[in-house]
Amino acid sequence: MIWKIVLFLLMTFVIISGITFPIVSSPQVWYEFPNIPGLEEKAKIIFFHVPTAWLAVIAFLMAMVYGVRYLRNKNLDEDAKSNAALQLGFIFAVLATVTGSIWAKFTWGAFWHWDPRETSIFVLLLIYGSLFALRSAIDNEDKRARLSAVYSIFAFLTVPFFVFIMPRIMVGLHPGSANDTNAGPVIDFQMNSNMQLVFYLSLIAFTILYYWMWKIGYKSIIIKDKLNKKLI
Repeated sequence: MIWKIVLFLLMTFVIISGITFPIVSSPQVWYEFPNIPGLEEKAKIIFFHVPTAWLAVIAFLMAMVYGVRYLRNKNLDEDAKSNAALQLGFIFAVLATVTGSIWAKFTWGAFWHWDPRETSIFVLLLIYGSLFALRSAIDNEDKRARLSAVYSIFAFLTVPFFVFIMPRIMVGLHPGSANDTNAGPVIDFQMNSNMQLVFYLSLIAFTILYYWMWKIGYKSIIIKDKLNKKLI
């Protein structure tokens, strides 16, 4: 119960500070953030956009890990854990896409430009969306778990390229692209200590929230499967 209270306090602080703390040219007090060239007020999206993208990667990694564990011991509970991680990974990838699109609208004038970063996340959504289609098309739970595990392994091998490599080696609009000169907070973390504190607390809070959601998710999948077996 204590960790839930801590999570509530962290999320409350991150949301309030991430939205209401002003961005000024020369911060004088603890609740002011520095102005960052090229981002200005829009820099606040970092507190929400980056954690959702981070959790998508973590979730897809966990899906692969539990997929490997299923292949080793053939325990369907491992498949349930992998499936729960897949679902959350897809949700957080969508949230990263939505928050990024909102930022793009106010920065570049439109929600979508087929920037390398936007293209890479779109491809990942297609890759993992296809996995859900695969799972729904197979009735045999052992075969479904086996194919899903193998697919999740190969799917995750593409994640480092699409998330960390491709957007940085190609010219694009997104901060961190090959031609970017104003990517301080994204690449070099050139934020003042207060902004860094909120950013890292945001990562911690979102990670705890993800773990809580994942535990509830895989337990509900296991319970649902057991109930279905009893009905049959």
